[in-house]
Amino acid sequence: MIFLAEAPPGTHPTVSVCGAWYCTFNYDSLISSAIAIIITIVVGFLVADRLSRGVPGKLQLLFEFLIDYVRGLVRESVGEGGGFIVPLAMTLGFYILVANWIDFFPLAGPVHPANADLNQTLALALVVIIVVQAYSLRVLGVRGYFRRFTKPFEMALPVRIAFIPLNIVEELVKPVTLSLRLFGNIFAGALMVYLIGSLITFLAGLVLSGGLTTTLGVVFGPLAEIGLIIWKAFDIFFVGTIQAFIFTLLTIIYFGMAREGLEEEAHGEHQRPAPATVKTGG
Repeated sequence: MIFLAEAPPGTHPTVSVCGAWYCTFNYDSLISSAIAIIITIVVGFLVADRLSRGVPGKLQLLFEFLIDYVRGLVRESVGEGGGFIVPLAMTLGFYILVANWIDFFPLAGPVHPANADLNQTLALALVVIIVVQAYSLRVLGVRGYFRRFTKPFEMALPVRIAFIPLNIVEELVKPVTLSLRLFGNIFAGALMVYLIGSLITFLAGLVLSGGLTTTLGVVFGPLAEIGLIIWKAFDIFFVGTIQAFIFTLLTIIYFGMAREGLEEEAHGEHQRPAPATVKTGG
C-alpha cells in the first residue's frame, strides 16, 4: 500500500562531510526541504505572474485574503513599522504548510515530512528568534533591549532585578518550544501512520496463516487501511495546517514581545518635566 512507511520515523540516513558531528547531515531531510522550498518559490512566482488589477483569480484571491489576515495580526501585535514581518511570517507559514502537505503524496525513497526532523524545525525557530532579537535592538536600542529583561516594569526595582534570570530563561527557551511544538506534532503524526501501517502488515500476515486468523485478517484488514487513509488525511491537511498557522502566529507574537518596554519609555519621556528656563531682564 502506498501509505505504508518503510521505516519508523526518527531514523534518518546521514552523510558526513568531515567526520565530525557538526558536519553530519540528514540528507533525507535536506531533500525533503529542497522540494518544499522549490514548490514554495514556484507557487510564489506563479501568483506574482498572475496578478490582476481586475477580478482576481481564485489563487490570487486566496493569497490576498491570507496576506490581509497576517497584516492585521501584525498591526494588532506589533503596530506600525512592522510591515517587514508580513512577508517573513507568510513565507515561513506557507513553506511549513507545503513541507507538511507533501507527505500525503506517495513519494518513496528519502522524501518525508521535513518538519518531522528536529534539526529542520530548530533551524526555522533560530531564524525567527535571531531576527526578533535584531528587531528588538533596532527598536529599543541597547539600553532598552537589556531593560526588557527587567520586566514587569510596574514592579519595584529590587523585584525587577530578581526577575532577570527568569526573563533570560524565557528568552532562551523560545526557540526550543517553537521548534519542539512543530516537530512533536508532525513526528507524532508520522509515528501514528507507521503504527497503523504495521497493524495492516500484521493483519495481512493473519490472512496468509489460515483458519480463524484468516477471518480476522479479512475483516479488520480493510478497516485498518481505511483508518490509515482517514488518519493520514486528517494529520496532514488539518494538523499540518494548524501547525503552520501556529508557527506563523507565534512568530508575529514574538515580534510584538520584542517591543516590550517601548511604550513605558515613551511615557516616561512624556511625563518628564521640561528643564526650567531662567528669564533675564533686558
